[in-house]
Amino acid sequence: MVFKLLKRRWHKISVITLVVITALILILALFVNRYWSPILEKKLRDIVLKSSDSLYRVDFSSAELHVLRGTIVINNIVLKPDTAVYNRKRKQHLAPNNLVQLQVKQLTLSHIHPFKLYFQQKVEIGEIALKQPELNVSYQLNHTKDTVLKDNRTAWQKISKSLRSIHIARIMLGDVKFRYEDYSGNKVAVSELKQMNLSAFDLLIDSVTQTDKSRLLYCRDIVAEVNDYTAKTADGLYNYQIKSIKLSTLKSQLNVTGLTLNPLKGDGFFEKSPNERYTLRIDSCQLNNFDFLSYHKYRTLTATHMAMSDGALNVFANPIHHRDGMDKIKSFPNVALYKINADMRIDTITIKRLNVSYTEYNQKSHETGTISFNNTSAQALNITTSKTALQKNSSCSVQFTSYFMNRGKLDASFLFSLLDDNHSFTYKGVLGPMNLQAANPAIKPFAMVKIVTGTLKQMTFNITANRQKATGNVQVLYNNLKINILKADTVLDALKKRTIASLYANLFIIKHNNPDKPGERPRSFNVDYIRTAETPFFKFMWQTLLTGIKPCAGLDKKTQDATAELVKQQALKKEERKKKKQIRIERRAERRMRRAEKETK
Repeated sequence: MVFKLLKRRWHKISVITLVVITALILILALFVNRYWSPILEKKLRDIVLKSSDSLYRVDFSSAELHVLRGTIVINNIVLKPDTAVYNRKRKQHLAPNNLVQLQVKQLTLSHIHPFKLYFQQKVEIGEIALKQPELNVSYQLNHTKDTVLKDNRTAWQKISKSLRSIHIARIMLGDVKFRYEDYSGNKVAVSELKQMNLSAFDLLIDSVTQTDKSRLLYCRDIVAEVNDYTAKTADGLYNYQIKSIKLSTLKSQLNVTGLTLNPLKGDGFFEKSPNERYTLRIDSCQLNNFDFLSYHKYRTLTATHMAMSDGALNVFANPIHHRDGMDKIKSFPNVALYKINADMRIDTITIKRLNVSYTEYNQKSHETGTISFNNTSAQALNITTSKTALQKNSSCSVQFTSYFMNRGKLDASFLFSLLDDNHSFTYKGVLGPMNLQAANPAIKPFAMVKIVTGTLKQMTFNITANRQKATGNVQVLYNNLKINILKADTVLDALKKRTIASLYANLFIIKHNNPDKPGERPRSFNVDYIRTAETPFFKFMWQTLLTGIKPCAGLDKKTQDATAELVKQQALKKEERKKKKQIRIERRAERRMRRAEKETK
């Protein structure tokens, strides 16, 4: 049948020609594979050496070019820095802040064009895939800005004698084992990742992209993803988990989901630290216009906007475990900002649906009280430690809306000074209508007072504060206020009502309404509260407000002292009655004994 098809002469010529061409291609491919492999190896080593200014060297066991398949396979790659070159550059103040070491079991380059490389000096690759990559990065601050080099040529200029351009459509690294060592602190901080994926798209090095600032490492986009990351803080007091982290350099966006920060369980935390204990959960956090290159080079955190949503922040302070005389000024937000130990500049931070609570153990009541702010939304402007930014604007403002004890709507604003050595700040706000009994979980343990009835119409405050004291004005408008004064019952391990003191307070001390009558001028109180060194930020705020709230209700210092004196006198009278009763009992017993003796005689 085949011979019948080849009857005509041109059929035979066509088949013979096709066979010859195929044979030539196969022979040429085998020749190129054998001839090109050593050339390829030398080219790769030269490119890495030249583009890194002799800092990095690459070694591998073999490099194979497969023309027909359009692939290059490189096995057992090791990219590592030359320590002698690095140390020399450090002495010259030219060494980079980051050193990289990479090990790859196999690197596959697909959809390549070897003839473009040979005839046009252009590297064209469709995809690079790395098998079992292990990436180690060490950071040490050698300089804080780009250094002027003697050889300040771009990467393209350094390779231009060998290549006209390098273009790679996609680079894929899956399940990267990543180790990061930070030498910038007092001791080395080590982080390890085992589930990181890296992808780079449209890498192009040529005469045009050599100055293209929209590209990072000459790539149009680099995407990094980390899943299920867990670690401990440097002091070992907290564990934190992150469900996922995703970075896109094209979007200049960093997304974090499922962030949780948990302290040591039980009393382990306070045995090691006198500070407040924090528990944090943030479901979603997004950093926009994030300058990853500045962060990578110099640890400068720059972004225009950080958006956080859905979460909870719980603060617990236990004064039993504090160190006497230790100043808790670090709990102030304008001081804590510098504890991050980073050059930071974020224009705006917005928060949505965050629940905040502050819990403290009171030694007098032997109970814990909790103040909560539910469904909080906030906006903070100019969050920075940058000296350049602070010269232009040294204040950080915060506006927030929340629901106090999940009841009354609270609108407040803060203004923090970021340069003042006295760490000054101001805050003012308005709390809307609510049933005052909802505040009992905080008022009972803290003030040892229980609100029986009462309706808040409005509370306003305007406070100026610093590390030493707080001054300002507080006004509380309310109706039908009645209270019970409490005392600690050590037998029942609870708070017990002081009946006489409560009756006296409601009859003679407490102002049941503010204003007392419709149309009258409402009472307000000027606050002057002195802060002790052991008082943290949250406690400082509510103690200042409480100092103003009590007098508005009639519980100023004079009336509180009078009530305390009344309670003291009542206690003395009660004790005197007990003694008289005991004397009468003893006398009756003596008389009975004498009568019994007479009857016996």
